[in-house]
Amino acid sequence: MDFEGIYTPVITPFNDDFSIDREGFATVIEHLIETGVHGIVTSGTTGEYYAQTIAERIELTQLAKDVIAGRLPLIVGTGAIRTEDSVVLAEAARAAGADALMVNSPPYALPTETENAEHALAIDRAADLPIILYNYPGRTGVGMGETYLQIVSQSKNFCAIKESSGDINRLHLLANNYPTIALSCGMDDQALEFFAWGARSWVAAGANFAPQAHLALYRACAVEGDYDRGRAIMAAMLPLMAILEQGGQFGQCIKHGMTLRGLPAGPPRKPLSSLSAADQAALAGVIATMDKTIQSIVSG
Repeated sequence: MDFEGIYTPVITPFNDDFSIDREGFATVIEHLIETGVHGIVTSGTTGEYYAQTIAERIELTQLAKDVIAGRLPLIVGTGAIRTEDSVVLAEAARAAGADALMVNSPPYALPTETENAEHALAIDRAADLPIILYNYPGRTGVGMGETYLQIVSQSKNFCAIKESSGDINRLHLLANNYPTIALSCGMDDQALEFFAWGARSWVAAGANFAPQAHLALYRACAVEGDYDRGRAIMAAMLPLMAILEQGGQFGQCIKHGMTLRGLPAGPPRKPLSSLSAADQAALAGVIATMDKTIQSIVSG
């Protein structure tokens, strides 16, 4: 599978009682398809998979597949502490007709690189689908080092990696030493650098509420090779990226961004809480300025 373009890890809208807003979930996916993103990811960090039961995640996979109806690729996250749970999720994704899986390191357990690779290979054997790895040591506690990459590279299914470590040296390592694993941006404030180093895709949480901005940067850099325009767009996006990557309330910001667009979102599930009024106002101002600036750039 070729990973190309903007892939949105879709939020999970909740009702005020924290139950899943299934109609809202379908509405968000339709919105993303209409705005031109290239793929949908379910059970990602942005979808709050960690706050859902296995049954809920399997249900959302099937619902997403039904709504997408073949119009875009569907990638399903398999993140879980237990390998057995990840295998169940992978098997369910295959049964639902998912196009690919997203595999991250199991959090909290702190496996060795070899143990971590065996976890990924167990998921691979269970589903035999294309896999995009998700390296996010800031959340899982362990990274996907070179030993890990060498082991999983033995399977053709490991064809891409969403790199979210924030370490620019990892970007250089992956681009130069692992050509069979396509590079995908997973660190929003480094998107320009990812494209400069050959990334063809961006798994972008902010594309839930600002798909046009993310698409504009992708087109400028990856499609047109216009890095002057790309730098201008990225400069306009950086204040938002600073809030998302450095503000400590990533998921809450994504959900409030959806609310500002008039899209279903609802509150985050516990243990998270909604943004304060002051943080909501600050985010709204940053988004409004970004929208205006990028529209000016795109329109020439």
